[in-house]
Amino acid sequence: MLTALLVIIYLSFISLGLPDSLLGSAWPAIHAQMGVPLGFAGVISMIVSCGTVVSSLMSARLIKRFGTGTVTAVSVALTAGALLGFSCAPSVVWFCVLAVPLGLGAGSVDAALNNFVALHYAARHMSWLHCFWGLGATAGPAVMAFWIARQNNWKAGYLTIGIFQCVLVAVLVCTLPLWKRVSALRRESGEEEPAEDLPLRKVFRVPGAWAALLGFFCYCGLESLTNLWASSYAVSGYGVSADTAAGWSSLFFLGITVGRLLSGFLTIKVKTPSMIRLGQCLLLVGCVLLLLPLPVWKIPAALCFLGLGCAPIFPSMLHHTPEAFGTGISQAMMGIQMACAYVGATFMPPVFGALTGVLDIRLFPVFLLFFLGLMAFSTEAMRKHLAGRKTIL
Repeated sequence: MLTALLVIIYLSFISLGLPDSLLGSAWPAIHAQMGVPLGFAGVISMIVSCGTVVSSLMSARLIKRFGTGTVTAVSVALTAGALLGFSCAPSVVWFCVLAVPLGLGAGSVDAALNNFVALHYAARHMSWLHCFWGLGATAGPAVMAFWIARQNNWKAGYLTIGIFQCVLVAVLVCTLPLWKRVSALRRESGEEEPAEDLPLRKVFRVPGAWAALLGFFCYCGLESLTNLWASSYAVSGYGVSADTAAGWSSLFFLGITVGRLLSGFLTIKVKTPSMIRLGQCLLLVGCVLLLLPLPVWKIPAALCFLGLGCAPIFPSMLHHTPEAFGTGISQAMMGIQMACAYVGATFMPPVFGALTGVLDIRLFPVFLLFFLGLMAFSTEAMRKHLAGRKTIL
């Protein structure tokens, strides 16, 4: 039963990644066809991000009332409807409207699936599932590129991904009893406490909460900074051509995807805190490489280390949640953690972008080191909290 459900969850993680990279790959064709400014994509992206933050914060209450399976099915249905809407949107106004259900669906399903996996499956599956998210994020632009090459038909790209999401919704609806049985068996065995609500005003009263939230904010801030600004750092700081820099930036995502595949095997022998430290050490190597006065080859080498370093950290922090806070409030904490992650990913890249107007972009690795230092501080605080919690138990 757990194995059958795991297959569904793997498919769901691919579906999580598919929409994430579609807007960026389709936007050059969309803005030219609709005659809107190139930068308007940022507005749509911000609407999606706000939706993910809101739905992440609401996820615990929704899951307590309706169950993980139902919330996942409805969330994927929201993303499917939004994608199908994009495929026939007559104007960019509709993109803004449809970005709302896309964001709401993405946030809830992310928090729901991550907590369900953390409660029911070994740590290796968390790493491999996020590797599958990377496959989805890679496949989305490939599908879009296929259709854009055929008479600039970006609408067919959205339609194709939307249909895939609809098929997944049908599968999720058919397997709803399976989700309920797995959760019921775990509660009956005493392995899972009844889920509790955790209002925002009480979050920081939870021991270790501030450290966890800071860790998620810093990790996603660092990852999104590298994602958005690595190419510009190479072009503006070192005179690399735009096409070469774009190729180098893909090494970061390749490092994350391959690293998460390898991390899944490492977690069989290596404990979660050590996986996080390993990732942070690799990130440090990448940052130091960027700072050293070396030839320009240091940039692709550093991006590989940065990708490999990011790989084990996020899945490990997610899988740590029930152990750190208890199964009773793990879903509530998962939703709040994901909200903090989205805030970091949404606002840190534009903040750095604004600073580049007055500071040299070659300070980019210094900003990465700042976030790495804060993340290391927060995760070590979490480690001490967990050690104290185990002593009390």
